[in-house]
Amino acid sequence: MRVALLDDFHPLISESFSKWDWDYMDCKHWSLEDFKANAHSLDGIVIRSKFSLNESHLKLANKLKFIARPGSGLEHIDLDYCKRNNIEVFRSPEGNCDALAEHALGMLLSLINNLHKVNIEVKNNIWKREENRGIELKGKVMGIIGFGYMGRAFAERLKGFGMEIIAYDKYKSGFETKYVQEVTLNEIFEKSDFVSLHTPLNRDTIGMVNKKFLEKFKKSFILINTARGQSVILKDLNEALKSNKILGACLDVLDIELNNFKLKNPLNEHFEQLKKFDNVILSPHIAGWTKESKKKMASIIIEKIYKRFILQ
Repeated sequence: MRVALLDDFHPLISESFSKWDWDYMDCKHWSLEDFKANAHSLDGIVIRSKFSLNESHLKLANKLKFIARPGSGLEHIDLDYCKRNNIEVFRSPEGNCDALAEHALGMLLSLINNLHKVNIEVKNNIWKREENRGIELKGKVMGIIGFGYMGRAFAERLKGFGMEIIAYDKYKSGFETKYVQEVTLNEIFEKSDFVSLHTPLNRDTIGMVNKKFLEKFKKSFILINTARGQSVILKDLNEALKSNKILGACLDVLDIELNNFKLKNPLNEHFEQLKKFDNVILSPHIAGWTKESKKKMASIIIEKIYKRFILQ
């Protein structure tokens, strides 16, 4: 089995392939043109987000048996083509959902207690107490949109805060638990004090959080997005922040990211405007990006590949 490792992964992956006597290649420096030139020889691909594996690219890999994506999102892989051509696709959202949930909670607690702001103030000998009075989570309503691995892990972290947790998922049902109430999207609009996005990137979710969407909320709320940046229209988010329709935002992802999650031209007028809000916390797509999750994602991917190609 000849496998290309197209990104930087935990060594557990290469060590496992070596133990199985597979021919693996460290290809993290490959360009797309390098991939095209070598695709015909590949039985497997391990990739995160280096470039898209669309139909035209995958057709060049006529021996391909599997694609492994340590992580969650599969928007850069043509899943229909893979299904038609019996190419197995593996992912490992189980491996980074805990890290993502902790990151989202950390951003939220920092925002509502002004920690991101007061840390800078105190380091500059500014000592403001009343001006930095925070708010509590207890008794508030958290609306979760998308209840897969990430949404569920975030809900589990919130259990001990005395919140009412409601969740909506367009693609699944029957997930209600003792601490999470399954609701309609209209109930999310009606009740939420906080809204956290945990949705995949697809036709339904690109541009989902726009002016029309935001106007449906009965109350002003705080937005958390650790899913995909393209789901939130920055221009409309800025307007909602100005009008206090959105009371604050925790954003780990932005629609100015490239497909490989690197920063596009940062001199984007809407991004520049967003950075001026004190009630917005930003991070560079690192929710789920911990030392532990790197190993867990690799371990889970290897286990899935092992069960499919070694045990059988």
